[in-house]
Amino acid sequence: MSDANHAIDIRSLRVDYGDFVAVNDLTLTVPRGEVFGLVGPNGAGKTSTFRVLTTLMEPTYGDVFLDGVDVLEDLESARRIIGYMPDLAPVPSDLKVGEFLEFHANAYGLGNRSQRLDRVAHCLEEVGLTDKRGSWCKELSRGQTQRVVLAKTLLHSPRVMILDEPASGLDPLARRDMRNALRRIADTGATVFVSSHILSELAEMCSSLCVMNRGTLLASGTVDQVRQQLGSNERTLTAIVLGRAEEAAEWISAQPSVHDLRIAEDHIVFGFKGDDESQAAIMEGLIHLGIRLRAFEEKRSSFEDILVEVAENNRLS
Repeated sequence: MSDANHAIDIRSLRVDYGDFVAVNDLTLTVPRGEVFGLVGPNGAGKTSTFRVLTTLMEPTYGDVFLDGVDVLEDLESARRIIGYMPDLAPVPSDLKVGEFLEFHANAYGLGNRSQRLDRVAHCLEEVGLTDKRGSWCKELSRGQTQRVVLAKTLLHSPRVMILDEPASGLDPLARRDMRNALRRIADTGATVFVSSHILSELAEMCSSLCVMNRGTLLASGTVDQVRQQLGSNERTLTAIVLGRAEEAAEWISAQPSVHDLRIAEDHIVFGFKGDDESQAAIMEGLIHLGIRLRAFEEKRSSFEDILVEVAENNRLS
């Protein structure tokens, strides 16, 4: 049985393609009402995981529950729960937005025509495209097309949304619109499970996320927890001092976890791999020495840098 608090419950999932292991013993839970991200480079196992979750393939072994329903034992019930948005889903160029959505509402069997029209209007409002109902699909921008597909995915009120690279190729404004739409959906109690190969993109969208590489789960939790689990405390610190820069630099260079120190006038710039307590101790130490600090700045490694490092390390192992 699955925990009632989990919208997605994956246990010991394995997917093989012949001798190739695409997903290796994946165990993961996603609470209800979250926008949860799955990130990893190409070949990480994201697509294979999504294909199992959406009932498009059977795994080698493992258990998968969606909102308490066993996906492998009760396909029809699972499919009624799922809303799936594949990467770059097409829309017909010869239909208007409203016609496209009405067609799918009819296919889902959503009540009488009046009820279907009301549901289409509601879903367009959810994704911020009410004014595009009468527009031809071929006239939409890339971001608007993605949101129309999202509206189609919402029509039957799925309790679990599974979105594969929904922000792929979108400009910053379109990504913001998509992010806001996903958060509104989660606020209704639905769970959104979204994949991307761009970690910073998911960090903007998601309340929690996980990182996969070469079929293996590497980290899961909030953005800060994932950063910590991946062991990337690397950051660049800059102490801006009022005088005595050489003395301050000599003291800093002798501290643990400090490397690559350089001085540029009143700026002392250095790499640092310690934790937050160690960083605070450096500031306190400088003040104790009587060094006058004008500023103390921090720049952490970007999430893209972390993911590249993870992928390279795993490739070499």
